[in-house]
Amino acid sequence: MERLQADGALVQLSERFTNSAAFSVLFREGMDLVEETAAYLDGAGRTEAKALDRAVSLTYATESMRLTTRLMQLASWLLLHRAVKEGEMTLSQANREKTKVKLTAADPGPADTIEKLPSQLQDLIHRSMSLQTRVRRLDTTIHTPPAEHVPIGNPLVPHLNALKAAFER
Repeated sequence: MERLQADGALVQLSERFTNSAAFSVLFREGMDLVEETAAYLDGAGRTEAKALDRAVSLTYATESMRLTTRLMQLASWLLLHRAVKEGEMTLSQANREKTKVKLTAADPGPADTIEKLPSQLQDLIHRSMSLQTRVRRLDTTIHTPPAEHVPIGNPLVPHLNALKAAFER
């Protein structure tokens, strides 16, 4: 993800992502999902959990913990990159700090157990997984070191030199 500037210098587009409108949308979506999940688990989710049978209640507890863990890791990643956007740290500093964030943490259990949970919790789990997939993809794009660029010069030069040598004989 790079582009040449007018002076021929490479611009790392990944370094500019945090200043984009796309990042702002992703950040807001992530923080809104954290707030919505907290409100659900503290409110309607508590009521719904009490009405579940014992086995499903255990699944509810497990999946709600996985959900909150996943969202806290995603929120950490988003806040780290917002700090880059606001100039509080560089992208390389964020790259070092993000090693503490586990974007693979707390994947949900099997689909057949998730299906037994209240529909609102299922929705929150699915949305958090979608967000996690997008953040993982962005993380790879942003933090993969740029490929080494070796200038290749004019590819016609060897051919021109061969022609010149042929006519000089």
